[in-house]
Amino acid sequence: MSRNTTYKTTGDSVQNPCVQLPEPTLRRMPWYLAYVSTLRKQGIEYVSSTHIATHVGVDPSQIAKDLSFLNIRGKTRIGYEVSVLENELRHFLGFSELHNAVIVGTGSLGTALMRDRGLHRYGLNIVAGFDSNPDIVGSEHGGVRVYHIDRLPSLCSELDVNIAAITVPVGAAQTVADICVRAGIHAIWNFTPWRIQVPQGIVVQNTSIYSHLALIYNRLQNSIDLKETRR
Repeated sequence: MSRNTTYKTTGDSVQNPCVQLPEPTLRRMPWYLAYVSTLRKQGIEYVSSTHIATHVGVDPSQIAKDLSFLNIRGKTRIGYEVSVLENELRHFLGFSELHNAVIVGTGSLGTALMRDRGLHRYGLNIVAGFDSNPDIVGSEHGGVRVYHIDRLPSLCSELDVNIAAITVPVGAAQTVADICVRAGIHAIWNFTPWRIQVPQGIVVQNTSIYSHLALIYNRLQNSIDLKETRR
């Protein structure tokens, strides 16, 4: 499901939702953050949009346009101050504060997410897992406990959770999404290939590993076929 995010800028940084932000711009922002974070660790103080463009594969004018949403302007012949740009990007993307989340479906993918403490660096604080399998309920993964799905509404309220990652079998995706919505979840990270239906105002991000694999396989085969025809 494609959605635009909205923000308002005040002073030198982003404050509250207001102005429409194109989704492609938002998707490019983490690329910029990853690169400037590397520069900051190398002790580099300034970077130009041209230099960023060379390393992330985006036109310099597009980078300047994207960064204008942060109300940051580079200095003539010097560029952007790396530490400031990194901090503003991190804040803008929501990575500088923790967002409590739960995992619904604690099979191999769900437990892998629960164990991935690297998500913490990007603001995702997984506080609980949920499953209907009695053999799994009560277990812990990465210090995160698995509860029965029936406890999702009460624990989401108690733990102040707004985000749920759904990693259940495809046949259970819509049912689980409905449970999450009724529990007060406002954003769903959907890892299943099922396109769930939710009420207006609920944010859904679909991340289908299977779709991405199909794309890789298809393009790989096309590449192989093209090489064969050139022989």
